[in-house]
Amino acid sequence: MSTGLVDKVTAALGNVNDPEIKRPITELGMVDSVDVDAAGVAHVHVLLTVAGCPLKDTINRDVTAAVSQVPGITSVDLSLGVMTPEQRAGLKDVLSDGKAQREIPFAQPGNLTKVFAIASGKGGVGKSSVTVNLALSMAGQGLKVGIVDADIYGHSVPAMLGVADSRPTQVDDLIMPVPTASGVSVISIGMLKPRRDQVVAWRGPMLDRALVQMLSDVYWGDLDVLLLDLPPGTGDVAISLGQHLPGAEVVVVTTPQEAAAEVAERAGTMASMMHQRVVGVVENMSYLPCPHCTAEGKEHRLEVFGSGGGDRVAQTLSSRFGYDVPVLGRVPLDVSLREGGDIGKPIVESDPTAPAARELHQVASTLSGRGRGLAGMQLGLTPAARF
Repeated sequence: MSTGLVDKVTAALGNVNDPEIKRPITELGMVDSVDVDAAGVAHVHVLLTVAGCPLKDTINRDVTAAVSQVPGITSVDLSLGVMTPEQRAGLKDVLSDGKAQREIPFAQPGNLTKVFAIASGKGGVGKSSVTVNLALSMAGQGLKVGIVDADIYGHSVPAMLGVADSRPTQVDDLIMPVPTASGVSVISIGMLKPRRDQVVAWRGPMLDRALVQMLSDVYWGDLDVLLLDLPPGTGDVAISLGQHLPGAEVVVVTTPQEAAAEVAERAGTMASMMHQRVVGVVENMSYLPCPHCTAEGKEHRLEVFGSGGGDRVAQTLSSRFGYDVPVLGRVPLDVSLREGGDIGKPIVESDPTAPAARELHQVASTLSGRGRGLAGMQLGLTPAARF
């Protein structure tokens, strides 16, 4: 055995991240042993966090690729085991920084994650589609992004991301969010149910506990952006969010029609009542580009749902709050947008040049470029006595 080669292999393994936890497997105690024989064969034993780890093939591939690049290594003999309960307890301590009781990290003083709650006054305006596409667009900018599907009754985000049948890995009572091919991590009540068709029939206290669990019992790591897909309306989850994450900024989604705009104003007003800042309005289904005129190189917009709804919501909320609430974007009707959500390939990735995709990219760029304000942030200051 060459000590030098063992050190080099171990260093290479330090560049392999657990696909769920997003931290080096060496740091997490997953590398049980490393040996290199006289023929240059690297014998590596890696411990999975749980038996039947859904991403063991990814770990196998990444470890083999990393070790194979080490000069002097002729082949890789990788074996996989499972952590003991004591080793999982140690991993849990590492992930929770040794704290016995977990807290919501995004509500702590000094946390730099931008939290955006995507809200709407009523269902059917495309709020979840907007959330998913904004998340993927931000991830495409190189940001670490997570989604909490807080629409407890109408959880559709996992299906839109193509992970509807995935289940999160659990380390004791610490939950790993489900990673996606785009790099976005997601957690949803839909992933915690025994069956996809099971109905969630909860009232206020249970809804509050579910939201807290998805924020505090899930290991999110160091996120740049967290998006929450809220249920429509001004119910229990919106109130709980204001209590637990007062620093979250709210994006209101509406359609152009008058009926949708009126109730969207209520969603924005609820956020303000909970001392959250409304940062803008997204008008979805804004218009339909006429296919005949487009084919002839002309621009003709068919306003299927009327016009002016987004502007009305923005103007009303700006007047009501005393600060500017802009229209962040007007997303046109697009068959690709609907199809992408149905097959788990959102339009910003499947058809990035489509008008709807370009508009959603612009909204994502505007939001990700916002500075973190002090509204709702706990500064951790202690009053000092006067001398």
